[in-house]
Amino acid sequence: MQQVKSGDKVKVHYHGRLTDGTTFDSSAGREPLEVEVGSGMVIKGFDEGLLGMSIGEKKTIQIPVDDAYGPADPQMVMEFPIDRFPPDMKPEVGMQLNMSDGAGNNFPVIIAEVKQDTVLLDANHPLAGEELIFDLELVEISGSKPLIIMP
Repeated sequence: MQQVKSGDKVKVHYHGRLTDGTTFDSSAGREPLEVEVGSGMVIKGFDEGLLGMSIGEKKTIQIPVDDAYGPADPQMVMEFPIDRFPPDMKPEVGMQLNMSDGAGNNFPVIIAEVKQDTVLLDANHPLAGEELIFDLELVEISGSKPLIIMP
């Protein structure tokens, strides 16, 4: 029976949750996720969890923080003056915004705390610092790229 190896393109259904059982993403009701194993398209722990699976196989993997989105970086949390927000915008905890740095690069931030004069903006990935659990079901293996050996 064919098993997933690095370089294979696969289709997989998944259900991702936190250790407290909270679902953060799922392919339920959608097409399965299509990835090339080992290409860096998904987090390291998800990629490694696919290796060795066979079509139709189901399994649950637990991904430590370092193989998921890494630890939360305190340097990615910044204080921003509340008076710099548009006057018609009321900042609220959990609100997602897009910021721009001086070089014109845009990046998402989440309002972590609203104080009297400032707002704490968190630019960490929302799942940084979290151990993740995925229920996987391998749907298809479409094979790897052909190996070309040059003389």
